[in-house]
Amino acid sequence: MYGDEATIRRILTQLGDTWAVVGLSTNRSRAAYGVAQVLQRFGKRIVPVHPKAETVHGEQGYASLADIPFDVDVVDVFVNSELAGAVADQAVAKGARAVWFQLGVVDQSAYERTRAAGLDMVMDRCPAIEIPLLQ
Repeated sequence: MYGDEATIRRILTQLGDTWAVVGLSTNRSRAAYGVAQVLQRFGKRIVPVHPKAETVHGEQGYASLADIPFDVDVVDVFVNSELAGAVADQAVAKGARAVWFQLGVVDQSAYERTRAAGLDMVMDRCPAIEIPLLQ
């Protein structure tokens, strides 16, 4: 289990409300699009991170985490497992407080590196499923 209930609750309620959503674009058929909407509904500021740097849900997009000119609290990762570890490392470098790998995204070594760097981390879960359960 990569993220116990206490960690999930802490990320969703205590670590901050600015979420960089890596892989978020204007493609409505992608899971990131709907999950970002749910996060917004629950009061989170979403920051789209995608090579196209598109504005999504009214928020300016950036090509990479390093391009975001302000702090982010949580990095929500919607890329495949082979690419996710590099994103976790970028989240550590950015100074994020937590990393969240979406359903189906698992990288054990990235989990260990991220936790060793002092960040909270969840893998293979979806905040859009978890956040309504907190209410």
